[in-house]
Amino acid sequence: MTASSDTEDAAADKKKQEADLVRLRVEHGDLNDAINALELVGAVDQLQIQRLKRRKLLLKDQISKLEDQLTPDIIA
Repeated sequence: MTASSDTEDAAADKKKQEADLVRLRVEHGDLNDAINALELVGAVDQLQIQRLKRRKLLLKDQISKLEDQLTPDIIA
């Protein structure tokens, strides 16, 4: 492997991570909207709401991990 191909691979990987981050943020927002709508209409299916909230928390964790990977560590 050459340095050029390593750089291209790193750039492609970063682009994929950024695209994944956008997708996860959109899905997180959609879940938030769905949960709010279900709670506003007084949905009686609390189990479904809890499942959506659990999924939303998992997405938040994934978002945090990706953000940490994309943000360089700055040692001051």
